[in-house]
Amino acid sequence: MSKPRLLADENIPRTVIVTLREKGYDVVSVWELSPGMSDEEVVELAIKERRIIITFDKDFGRIALLNPSITGVILLRIPPLNPLYIAERILSSLERIENIYNRLIIIRKKTIKIVALR
Repeated sequence: MSKPRLLADENIPRTVIVTLREKGYDVVSVWELSPGMSDEEVVELAIKERRIIITFDKDFGRIALLNPSITGVILLRIPPLNPLYIAERILSSLERIENIYNRLIIIRKKTIKIVALR
């Protein structure tokens, strides 16, 4: 199975993006593409390119639940202090979850919550 395509929101540390790319993930970053994009523009880009949004922004959790065409969201609810730890949490979650498309995945320090979007 091919790895999911990802869209890193502006608040995702560069180290996380680089680490995901080193592990073979196709990651596009908002701060590389167009810093300051609105949430709506991020969602449009994710839908157009069929990418899963990775973000610390809780608004995307709400958007995911309200927008049935969204590809998926990984919402990080861990302190953004250690980028390598964040990258490891994302990678271990991606490896454990069979299908991350059409899901809201909430990653906390000790738990992962998966909500089907449709």
